[in-house]
Amino acid sequence: MISAPSLTSVALLLGLSLFLGLAFEEFFARTATKRPGGIRTFPMLAFGGGVLYLIDPNHFIPFTGGLVVLGAWLTVFYRQHLREQDEEGEPNVGLVVPVLNVHAYLLGVIALALPPWVAVTFTVSAVLLLTGREKLHALARRVELKEIITAGEFLILTGIILPLLPNEPVTTLTSITPRHAWLALVVVCTLSYASYLAQRYWTPAASGLWMAALGGAYSSTATTVVLARQAETGSVMRRNAQAGITLATAIMYLRILLVIAVFNMGLARTLALPLCGLSLAGLVVCALQYWLARPAPHDSKASLPPLQPSGGNPLELGPAVIFAGLFIAVSLVSNWAKAQFGAAGIYTLAAIVGVTDIDPFVLNLAQGGTTGMSESALAAAILIAASSNNILKALYAAVFAGGRATVGSAAVLVLLAAAGVAIAVGLGGL
Repeated sequence: MISAPSLTSVALLLGLSLFLGLAFEEFFARTATKRPGGIRTFPMLAFGGGVLYLIDPNHFIPFTGGLVVLGAWLTVFYRQHLREQDEEGEPNVGLVVPVLNVHAYLLGVIALALPPWVAVTFTVSAVLLLTGREKLHALARRVELKEIITAGEFLILTGIILPLLPNEPVTTLTSITPRHAWLALVVVCTLSYASYLAQRYWTPAASGLWMAALGGAYSSTATTVVLARQAETGSVMRRNAQAGITLATAIMYLRILLVIAVFNMGLARTLALPLCGLSLAGLVVCALQYWLARPAPHDSKASLPPLQPSGGNPLELGPAVIFAGLFIAVSLVSNWAKAQFGAAGIYTLAAIVGVTDIDPFVLNLAQGGTTGMSESALAAAILIAASSNNILKALYAAVFAGGRATVGSAAVLVLLAAAGVAIAVGLGGL
């Protein structure tokens, strides 16, 4: 007994197949050569595939037979298609037309047998890939080979190494497991890598405050150094650099909160109000620095040059291994400081790590690498580390810009650091 499909499934199948056919015809309308498929053919193929599936939904024999017939016909078309030449006079070896015809045929089964979101995702993805041909090819030409290799390294880090690492502590000196350490690396590197790619391949992010915001997600310290060096080249440049330095630190607070939330939602709730408040204060000051500063008329067209993140690609294996080593070292030192000096030892360590990379320290606390401390004390230690890092950035801003050019942003960073310490005192009872 054949079970009738629901009216909703049939309507979804019709709508998606018409949508696919419309995109197909629009894309190939610029060519004089007729292609098999379109706004009539694809609905017919989709309904044909759906009906053949309903006849035998258990063994798929009629449906498979129909797929074989369609494949044979498309093979004949493709052999003829190979004799054609593209715009550059090369043999036309594109598989888009046969693949979309098969797609339309498979859509019948997908719409009738699977949840609606699968069919919608399946079809919309195909249309976007079809209509985005020029942009996708342009992107492929822009991406360097080393970026592809690095993306492959990321897949190795996440898809091969991470699942193989043990999830048990290998020493009594710390509760952090090898998988914890590697997962922390993956989370931080992914966030930094997304910012890195946006700065490199998204044109609006290559300059201005977009650059500073993405730099804050990548490394607020590196962003501060670069912008401070650019601050003395004109009044507009100085205005943008000062606002950018403040913005990068404001984004840093949100970045810390996001990373903590991945591993410890309870600690993230404790820190949500302080970190969001500090970030909001930074954003307000950034807006005031940008809108209230008055550039000289001859500098009105100046703009920030692109920021090149220091250290290169954040997913390269060398920096990744160094980060993992730092993470484990910080975990060991944190446990030792807690055992020897109590919470005061952790607070002191937080102030010290602020002049280096605070990510390993923050992630160690978020993953429970330091036992016997309340969430309020952990939150206080993280705020101290961020404040210490702000003092370092204030020094960088003053030194690399010669003092005057970024004195405003340096003062803001010191005030944010003081506010962070004040909140830490309230949370941790220092």
